[in-house]
Amino acid sequence: MSLLEVKNLTLGFHNDEGNKYKVVKNISFNLEKGEILGIVGESGSGKSITALSILGLLPYPKAFHSADSSIKFEGTELLDNNNIRDFRGGKIGFVFQEPMSSLNPLHKIGQQITENILIHRDISRKRAKAEALRLLKITGIKNHKERFNAYPHELSGGQRQRVMIAMAIANKPDILIADEPTTALDVTIAAQILDTLVQLKNTMGMSIILISHDLSVIRKVADRVIVMKSGKIVEQGGCDDIFRRPKNSYTKALIYSSNILKKYDNTKSDYACQIKNLIVKYPIAKNFWGKITDYLYAVNNVSLKLKKAKTLGVVGESGSGKTTLAMAVAGLIKYQGNVYINDENIRNIPNKSLRKKIQIVFQDPYNSLNPRMTVREIVGEGLEVHFKNESKFNKLKRIKKVLSEVGLKGNAADKYPHEFSGGQRQRIAIARALVVEPEILILDEPTSALDVTIAAQILKLLQKIQETRGLSYLFISHDMRAVRALADDIAVMKDGNILEINSATNIFNHPFNSYTKSLIKAANLTKGKRYGNQSVDKNMRQI
Repeated sequence: MSLLEVKNLTLGFHNDEGNKYKVVKNISFNLEKGEILGIVGESGSGKSITALSILGLLPYPKAFHSADSSIKFEGTELLDNNNIRDFRGGKIGFVFQEPMSSLNPLHKIGQQITENILIHRDISRKRAKAEALRLLKITGIKNHKERFNAYPHELSGGQRQRVMIAMAIANKPDILIADEPTTALDVTIAAQILDTLVQLKNTMGMSIILISHDLSVIRKVADRVIVMKSGKIVEQGGCDDIFRRPKNSYTKALIYSSNILKKYDNTKSDYACQIKNLIVKYPIAKNFWGKITDYLYAVNNVSLKLKKAKTLGVVGESGSGKTTLAMAVAGLIKYQGNVYINDENIRNIPNKSLRKKIQIVFQDPYNSLNPRMTVREIVGEGLEVHFKNESKFNKLKRIKKVLSEVGLKGNAADKYPHEFSGGQRQRIAIARALVVEPEILILDEPTSALDVTIAAQILKLLQKIQETRGLSYLFISHDMRAVRALADDIAVMKDGNILEINSATNIFNHPFNSYTKSLIKAANLTKGKRYGNQSVDKNMRQI
């Protein structure tokens, strides 16, 4: 008998008019003891709602499931189970996607873990506290005794996720459900979290359901894989079979989308932008008289060169200074040093002219687009500044042309941002940047908020635009796969400093800096199975 058996599961919701709509449609799968089952799919595929239904965490009675739906844990039916709370946090642990939203901001983390233990185990508060300290230690929290009394906002994203894992395994569950546990984390931190999960699985002998839209994560850890789309399972099987011999066209599209490569052109080129000795610093300490005594160097004496019609990728984790660098190049923040566009110092370029030469595409297209303006108004806003003497007819012609260029046709110009998907909104943001005919496009994490297939479409679109327009890209990202798809040259940043600069080919094939190597390894761009058979950390043996 399987540890978990899901049969004929159909889930849905009642809308405000009382009508029903289904989001998961007649799916069946099993989870065996000691295995990692990966569930992969894009936003809206039904993977998270399936996981939540296992522990009855849906908003009943608004949510419903069909009469023949069944979820059994060791033969015990969980649907409509009056004792489902006995399973939550006990037999089955859950690690949610966003730990900051899941942890109580008013309680210290040690208190939250301790309470979880006391709910399910008949032990004293003193023993529960000792157990909570041990859990923090084995999940890799440094200075765990001091962190025990910290509030969630005092921890980093990776530390908060480790706290969530500690809470989930506090009662030695048979099943651990991890719903996108690495999505909000930097690539190296995400790799550490996955290491922790697999080591815990190997030590405790528990089973894991790992939910992700990132195929590279699933490929490195899962024994079996379920692929979901539009509430249905379109393919399932062994991990190697799914990735090496996919049968379903959607599965093939997912795998292809994570492996877009750049066509390298080794011809020499002039420089579109030169950055020399750039410094951006912020005061962090003052003396008694108010004089600044110390600075934080967000960008520390950085020099870079961006070639014409090429892409310079700037990679690094959160806080490395890459976005600050981009803002300085665009003249949006104060800086020391010099930035040259076609050998002209941007300090000498009028602000209006500089805005035309350099345009930015931001990370979150929804927040960067005015929800009260139509697409026509959003895209055409720059034309009112830089082409104000043109006729309305010519302006409209430019708008329609650039919308068609980014793949938006028909009546898109007359709609509002909320009427579009995330990928379509990013296309609008790109169109807004392109319509003023810039020379340089700064791309600040343009695909990080998108599903894998949508991100692939945007990357391919950017490749095509660069080929046809001859644009130069300054591409800011922590995603090494996205950088590999666009960059000709790469600069690796950490703590405001450039650690390594080289061609993309050399960076990926022959990195010399240890931090660069860790980024590439963590992004699963190296060959071989990273997580499956590693040795158990000494702290894990304490479980």
